[in-house]
Amino acid sequence: MSAAATHPWLENLLAGRPELPAQPQAWLSRLRADALERANSLALPTLRDEDWRFTDLAPLYALALRPAAPAAVPAGLGLEPVIAPEAPARLVFIDGQLVPSLSSIRRDGVVVTALGAALETHGRLIESHLGQHAGFRDDPFRAINTTHLTDGALVLAPRNAAGSTPIQLVFASTQADVAVHPRCLIVAEAGSEVTVLEDYVGLHGGTYCVNAVTEIAVGANAHVRHIRRQQESPAAFHIAACAVRLERDASYRSVSVAVGARLSRYNLNVLQAGEGAHCQIDGLALLNERQLGDTHSFIDHAHPHGTSRQLHKCVAGGHAHAVFNGRILVRTGAQRTDSSQSSRNLLLSRRAHVDTKPQLEIFADDVKCAHGATVGQLEAEELFYLQSRGMSEPAARALLTYGFAAEVVDRIPIRSVVDALHRTVLKETRATL
Repeated sequence: MSAAATHPWLENLLAGRPELPAQPQAWLSRLRADALERANSLALPTLRDEDWRFTDLAPLYALALRPAAPAAVPAGLGLEPVIAPEAPARLVFIDGQLVPSLSSIRRDGVVVTALGAALETHGRLIESHLGQHAGFRDDPFRAINTTHLTDGALVLAPRNAAGSTPIQLVFASTQADVAVHPRCLIVAEAGSEVTVLEDYVGLHGGTYCVNAVTEIAVGANAHVRHIRRQQESPAAFHIAACAVRLERDASYRSVSVAVGARLSRYNLNVLQAGEGAHCQIDGLALLNERQLGDTHSFIDHAHPHGTSRQLHKCVAGGHAHAVFNGRILVRTGAQRTDSSQSSRNLLLSRRAHVDTKPQLEIFADDVKCAHGATVGQLEAEELFYLQSRGMSEPAARALLTYGFAAEVVDRIPIRSVVDALHRTVLKETRATL
């Protein structure tokens, strides 16, 4: 990377990192110290870096951000549209801090608690996973997040446990000119099953930055469904990373939807660390005006008989800019891998644009792999057909755009989330058109 390691933006964030509670776990202190050392030695990414060449972070670096003040729960907070009634177990974080009065913990065979509170009871398990999947050696944002690590969300599905209801993790922002660093750890032990809904929402119109890291460990023959909604404020910056490790015959299904933030970047890395692992990762970015939404994914087939499916869609209107980079690696020895990737992009104006780059790197000779990308506009024949049936042109455009986006939304296994996103997609497409 090319920027100076002593960038004032970085120095400001590191100077505001919180202290650990009294008598901290020694390993946690070492982890934070290692992350601090790496953060001080790494340069911030710029347009000169290949992985960031379409995403200009200069507006973020120009901000003088401070740590969030202690969480307060203002009257009329406005979280109701985000809450999923199907999820009786819920952790709510306001400006990065857990609010017990808004949280609801019901085990249903699955542990749902704050990371800090679980250090005494599950310290060894947390130590074996925290900071081990989402490495920070070469990523300054992950390093910054880890230096601020004092608490977060823990979801633990013990061996052979099957959570019958979803678990919701809500990260809401109410303060302007702050940086928050949410952390999630999801562990599904062998034979277990769990569904997690991870929500990021802005409740004000000011500028702020969310720098989030999620780590997911899926044990042998375990199944994780992961839904992620990013609905930050239009002036916000959202930088996030999710790292997933799959053991033998494990399954990970993910749907990620991004509709908010002035600038958002989501890095999703999936490592198939055992034979027969399966992942399906679907994504939707719905962008308007001058939004920039950047998604980078990496699926690492490291063992034989792995399968992966990926569908990523972008809808861009106004002056919006969508970026997708999807890399699939099939390592030597990962025979009988079956992988497919599709990037489909819809432009709603002449000023919007998309940069898409699907990648396949194959080092095994007995595989079935395919990828493809399309960028286009609404079909004139389809518009004509709907108008010939009495529909106005704006209504026809909105309906076709909605249908394009709904394919991804309908893959979410939580009815209230699907309904809420359908309303959001309709609202955003009408505004875009």
